[in-house]
Amino acid sequence: MSTVNPQPLWQPTAERIAEARITRFQAWAAEHHGAPADGGYAALHRWSVEELETFWKAVAEWFDIRFTTPYERVLGDRSMPGAQWFPGATLNYAEHALRAADSRADEPALLHVDETHDPRPVTWSDLRRQVGSLAAELRALGVRPGDRVSGYLPNIPEAVVALLATAAVGGVWTSCAPDFGARSVLDRFQQVEPVVLFTVDGYRYGGKEHDRRETVAELRRELPTLRAVVHIPLLGTDAPDGALEWSALTAADTAPVFEQVPFDHPLWVLYSSGTTGLPKAIVQSQGGILVEHLKQLGLHCDLGPEDRFFWYTSTGWMMWNFLVSGLLTGTTVVLYDGSPGHPDTGAQWRIAERTGATLYGTSAAYVMACRKAGVHPARDHDLSAVKCVATTGSPLPPDGFRWLHDEVRHDLWIASVSGGTDVCSCFAGAVPTLPVHVGELQAPCLGTDLQSWDPTGKPLTDEVGELVVTNPMPSMPIRFWNDPDGSRYHDSYFDTYPGVWRHGDWITLTPRGSVVIHGRSDSTLNRQGVRMGSADIYEAVERLPEIKESLVVGIEQPDGGYWMPLFVHLAPGATLDDDLTDRIRKTIRTQLSPRHVPDEIIEVPGIPHTLTGKRIEVPVKRLLQGAPLEKAVNPGSIDNLDLLAHYQELARTRP
Repeated sequence: MSTVNPQPLWQPTAERIAEARITRFQAWAAEHHGAPADGGYAALHRWSVEELETFWKAVAEWFDIRFTTPYERVLGDRSMPGAQWFPGATLNYAEHALRAADSRADEPALLHVDETHDPRPVTWSDLRRQVGSLAAELRALGVRPGDRVSGYLPNIPEAVVALLATAAVGGVWTSCAPDFGARSVLDRFQQVEPVVLFTVDGYRYGGKEHDRRETVAELRRELPTLRAVVHIPLLGTDAPDGALEWSALTAADTAPVFEQVPFDHPLWVLYSSGTTGLPKAIVQSQGGILVEHLKQLGLHCDLGPEDRFFWYTSTGWMMWNFLVSGLLTGTTVVLYDGSPGHPDTGAQWRIAERTGATLYGTSAAYVMACRKAGVHPARDHDLSAVKCVATTGSPLPPDGFRWLHDEVRHDLWIASVSGGTDVCSCFAGAVPTLPVHVGELQAPCLGTDLQSWDPTGKPLTDEVGELVVTNPMPSMPIRFWNDPDGSRYHDSYFDTYPGVWRHGDWITLTPRGSVVIHGRSDSTLNRQGVRMGSADIYEAVERLPEIKESLVVGIEQPDGGYWMPLFVHLAPGATLDDDLTDRIRKTIRTQLSPRHVPDEIIEVPGIPHTLTGKRIEVPVKRLLQGAPLEKAVNPGSIDNLDLLAHYQELARTRP
């Protein structure tokens, strides 16, 4: 694959480069730690991976991380899995998240927005007070360091308070969004056995109220380890029998007491999509998340006290945890609880305008939906405060870059980023001092030795290969829950290249140092030795106005053949006739590769996704290979299980 793409879509001005925090960090690190003063980001990145311990020591000093007991060295053991970061050190994540309360007590720490789109502030002093009150109540309930505390909550200030109070006492936070059904939540929470459950009575979405009291009652019945349930009356209902009232637990004027815990003490448990078997319960550490998120948000995203940080997310996705960490940089965090497209497709742009967001993050799918719906953000909204629009969840197609450039602002910094729940961070993405090229992520992130490897472990440039990380990152899992011998953790990332993290994405590293993401390597299309990511197919096919969404899989046949069907969900009023079929085939043939023209194009009533919105290519592939539903997919992880019946029937009737 050639990545000749010489003209950048956006180039930061000399003034913007000079003002960027990453520029100031590089100059300081050059003076104090031997980082290269010249050579820009490329030189800084090379130093950050070659001098890994010095780099992370510099990050800790630059952001003034408070170690209550000092660390013995930065990296006690660098082997993967099992790297030991900052052994001997103690600290507290929540203490750092609330530091701005000392200097900016009356300024907003949070701006909460619901479907009325009217922002409501929570000041730094009030956030700190509520965290202090709730942390004291958690201790009174017997919550001790290491105990798990769970939230069945939407993206509301109470969720942030509960997370920070849990971290303050050394507890381990875990959350699911209230649109998750009981089975999905139990598949997650039963693994970690929480002692406290924070819950709402329901939520509002798409202009409607959704009562969740029956689901909450089921969670209480099926989680025998619970000692307390805390009721947040979002819909105004009374607390059920035996539940505690949120208002009573957060009313006191109590300064928070921050438990000083080891650097590798668990902070939270996140969950993989879990398309087969139970979701992986991924444990990340207080210290690892603290230093990784300070680097990512404070340097790569260029966030500071004057910024407002809005990312459309839910509490069931790692981006919510990432969003909350904006507090570490003193940034005002925008929490939106509601439908991404209510009352119309342009809703998120309206929220960005009304909150004065300087960094607005969303999904690539939302950008493409806006493009298709004819939304005009800059024409209809004052977006002058927005310096950066960031996207993740799937690769942003080239048309998405161009649309943002044309419809938001020509001098807009567009940051397509890619990482994973597994590290709760980015492997590659935003760099405020580098140009943006269409269809590309700007660069690998600092401290991340990101490479593209062939099956033998040979590094590739300008060719598609496996995304690997050859050195440890502080936010890599310290373990999976209920994985006593570490075998599931090892098999998830280290079974292909021993000692090297294989993430499961296909990428290309360009000669410029930028990155192209092609989609999941376990669902990559390999025809006659030529590999292509499914995202490349989607980007081309979904330009056609008749195609609402698509899904492609490649299936190895017993006779050595290869069957590659393309499933299409049509836009209202469209028909899959010969003309449309021919145009789909021609689009793929001319824009991508004649080898990757599908064998069949099949209309389906919808495309199934995980609960976090990812197309489930691998389970569909397994169904088409004849696997029974219960072995192909975890039913609780799918947004619409009924859609899978269509693929099951196709597997049954296909010759």
